[in-house]
Amino acid sequence: MNAAVMHLIASIPSPSSGTLSIGPIDLRAYGVLIALGVLAAVWICGRFLEAHDVGTMDDASSIAMYGVVAGIIGARLYHVATEWSRFSDDLGAIPKIWEGGLGIPGGLLFGILAGTWQAKRRGIPAPVILTAAAPAIPAAQAIGRWGNWFNQELFGRPTDLPWALEIDDAHNLGYPSGTTFHPTFLYESLWNAGLVVVLLWIQRRFRLAPGRLMGAYLIGYGIGRFWIEALRIDPTEASDVAGLRWNQWVALAAVVGGAIYLWITRGRTWPDDLGTTTGTDDLGDDGHDDRGAEHLHDEPDAELGEPDDEFDDGNRERAAPAVNDEPG
Repeated sequence: MNAAVMHLIASIPSPSSGTLSIGPIDLRAYGVLIALGVLAAVWICGRFLEAHDVGTMDDASSIAMYGVVAGIIGARLYHVATEWSRFSDDLGAIPKIWEGGLGIPGGLLFGILAGTWQAKRRGIPAPVILTAAAPAIPAAQAIGRWGNWFNQELFGRPTDLPWALEIDDAHNLGYPSGTTFHPTFLYESLWNAGLVVVLLWIQRRFRLAPGRLMGAYLIGYGIGRFWIEALRIDPTEASDVAGLRWNQWVALAAVVGGAIYLWITRGRTWPDDLGTTTGTDDLGDDGHDDRGAEHLHDEPDAELGEPDDEFDDGNRERAAPAVNDEPG
């Protein structure tokens, strides 16, 4: 019995199946976790919009619908493009995303572009939705990464650390039976969860100008992805470019891009009149905010709405007189 306990402590077992059974219904765990991640992201994004009086939870849901669909398409296309030899003779496998295979860089690019476009259609400035999305995206990633655990994929090189990951013989890439590996899915999940906390703290402490928090996200995510990617051993067609895996170069590009954006936007501050901006769903036919001035005086009912919360902009009272102004 002691030996069994020590074995459990010394490694992390992998699920025997990639499905979750609820009565007669079998659900792919990968898809369920992606959906849960999306719900978490929508909640964070929606609370930000409401706390700043620039939109509603409905706005966040609408934006997410476009962003998620485009993000999944972009993530799959990125994966297929970087693993083309696996699909060239089986094109029917391309849409089978429930079997795994989503490239985060492609998902971020397509998802952010589509989400920003939909936000602008609903009257929410692009920089504002980028700030709202900055902590929401890693929250979704932190949850979604557990899908790799269920699929027994994207693990790291062999290790005998106490938290090493067990992989069955059908998925261990030809290593001897019983070999344990770095649980890179866990590393990235924890890194992204920590990144959410750091980004919320940064925005609360420094009140970065709209859009700048996305630059901080790119830097934080890129740094984490770079070292985690270095541990991975899954073969890819573009696995080695000048001594680095392709995704490590993409991670470096994210860090550099985020740093450049922060440098270009240095000196900008959070606008005092941001709360006068509203989503189009709250505007009547005459262009007035149908929510009325009383909306701005609602008591916040969650931590993101408190005056000293993560998204505090200090503008709730200043924005109230401007609600019934004619839109510019």
